[in-house]
Amino acid sequence: MGYFEKALLAAAVIGALSGLIGSLVVLRRRTFFAQALTHATFPGAVTATIVGVSIPLGAALASILIVGIMTLIGRVKRQGTQVASGILLTAGFALGVLLQALNPSLPVQVDSYLVGSILTVTTGDVWLAVGVLGVAVAVMVLLGKEILFSTFDPSGFRAAGFREWPIELLTLALITATVVTAMPAVGAILAIALIAAPAATARLVTRTATQILVLAPVLGAAAGLVGVLLSRAIDVAAGPAIALTAAVFFLVALGGRRLVRARLRLKA
Repeated sequence: MGYFEKALLAAAVIGALSGLIGSLVVLRRRTFFAQALTHATFPGAVTATIVGVSIPLGAALASILIVGIMTLIGRVKRQGTQVASGILLTAGFALGVLLQALNPSLPVQVDSYLVGSILTVTTGDVWLAVGVLGVAVAVMVLLGKEILFSTFDPSGFRAAGFREWPIELLTLALITATVVTAMPAVGAILAIALIAAPAATARLVTRTATQILVLAPVLGAAAGLVGVLLSRAIDVAAGPAIALTAAVFFLVALGGRRLVRARLRLKA
């Protein structure tokens, strides 16, 4: 398989994964958390390069640390998860820039962490994305009802005898795995676009949560494929092209929805 075909496969798989888990991010209102996580994993990627280990491994370890710190800050009186996310978003990103500045001889340019370099993904990156997607699909098939129950009716979920923390922990783990997996494709800055935009688009054009969970991965995969093809056609970086494609999908859906509503009002 050539590098371009590998990039297309990676874009489709990572896009589908981002769309699926992005549905949970949007429905559970964890968008700001996911954004903070994408930025805060940046120092983990830089550190991994400095010590010579796998970049996804470094980003994953950083993610675990970040989630733990977010949880601790979120439990501080008169603070919350939004405060924790905001602090770690800026602090993590700044730390990554500092580490890169202190190590100017890094073999990989820092830009590849920020906006992605999908044309250089390895076979291991692709298999990682396939594996995480498989786990995510299995989780949604086996526990999808419970996850949606806790999302839309937390009080009823607790009243039914379920505990919220295992579902919340599982959701955070899936979001973290998706962020780490998406880094090679769209980088630390743009990953949130591929995670949130397909799900937000699906939410505009569907009626049920199940439909969102089905449509969002399709839109994510389409954004990945179109973005890579567009990047080759007009000779631009693939990461920004993928993120912009996902954003365009959202804007088209938003415009189409408003147009339909306007026509319905005129007919009424």
